Amino acid sequence: MELWRETTLGEVCDEVNGIVQTGPFGSQLHQSDYSEEGIPVVMPKDIIEGRIASDTVARVSSKHVERLSRHKLSGGDIVYGRRGDIGRQALIRPEQNGWLCGTGCLRLSFGDKVLNPHFLHYYLRQDDVVSWISNQAVGATMPNLNTGILRSVPVRFPSLAIQQRIAGILSAYDELIENSQRRIKILETMARGLYREWFVHFRFPGHENHPRVASALGEIPQGWVVKKLSEIAILNYGKALKKEDRCDGDFPVFGSSGVVGTHNLALVKGPGIIVGRKGNVGSVFWCDDDFFVIDTAYFVTSSLPLRYLFYVLPTLNFINSDAAVPGLSRNQAYSLDVLVPPQELLVQFCELANTFECQALTLNRQIQNLRRTRDLLLPRLLSGQIDVTKLDDHGETLS
Repeated sequence: MELWRETTLGEVCDEVNGIVQTGPFGSQLHQSDYSEEGIPVVMPKDIIEGRIASDTVARVSSKHVERLSRHKLSGGDIVYGRRGDIGRQALIRPEQNGWLCGTGCLRLSFGDKVLNPHFLHYYLRQDDVVSWISNQAVGATMPNLNTGILRSVPVRFPSLAIQQRIAGILSAYDELIENSQRRIKILETMARGLYREWFVHFRFPGHENHPRVASALGEIPQGWVVKKLSEIAILNYGKALKKEDRCDGDFPVFGSSGVVGTHNLALVKGPGIIVGRKGNVGSVFWCDDDFFVIDTAYFVTSSLPLRYLFYVLPTLNFINSDAAVPGLSRNQAYSLDVLVPPQELLVQFCELANTFECQALTLNRQIQNLRRTRDLLLPRLLSGQIDVTKLDDHGETLS
């Protein structure tokens, strides 16, 4: 029977001469220090689903890197956000070696002699560990994490060989999820590219036989028309539904930032389009299934195919009508011009776009199943309930 050691992160840190430290204070790293090119600086906003979102990360020039060298990250480090969503953390990958831990973050660096970094990353993602950390967080209005709290986190782990085996099984699921997410991005890029080719550059099938004519949107193919958004679509208000009033169910609940939960009742029959009204003004989301929309967003009904409109709406110039709380003016939106191609071309486009989107939907459902299986395995593997020597790389029992 494998013996598991019980201690704290602080004791492990001291044993391996590790690091538990905060990122640079605001006085050390100013807004004016950031640049378009340079070394990435990891902020709390970049920590998404256990990874660093490299497409949103800010950067600083090399002169700042030297000044902030004690905040350099190494592959295998773990970065936490200090405020708000307590428990949000990400594992630094080898390709992110040399990036900087930014303001508002905390860094854990223990090497790999006692704790396998991947194992520790998954261990800290467990619900009971996240809850423990949240209960220790200070601050009534905005919970804050500090080095003392992280050092006191209880940790239980087996030998390095077993840690590596557990981390390998869980990582296999994450790799499958990442591969599917990459494929989804490719499919979405292909669909957007098709829209631009046909309806922006006007290189649609048979375009050679359509001379251009003048319109409110400039020259457009003959036979196409320009209409106001109010003529072809309705932005319907969502319905108030507080978080405490939601009953977990099968229907996604959409706000201006996308899915914010689930409910046991739907407000709109899918498929449908959601448009941000308050907060993320003009954000556009698609849902294949029936869904609920809260009052920070609109749902769209239209005489045009919704799939076409889904690509049109993000191109429109929605204006924020409120300086204090960003809000989308429906009257302003209705006054915007929309290009309307012939029906037969819309049908042809939607058939092709739906092919890409249906493949993406299938991949999304596979991702949901993979996450569900991984999350069921995670606490059982990390508690020692399952003998990993009897499992294959995907957590299945060996025959």
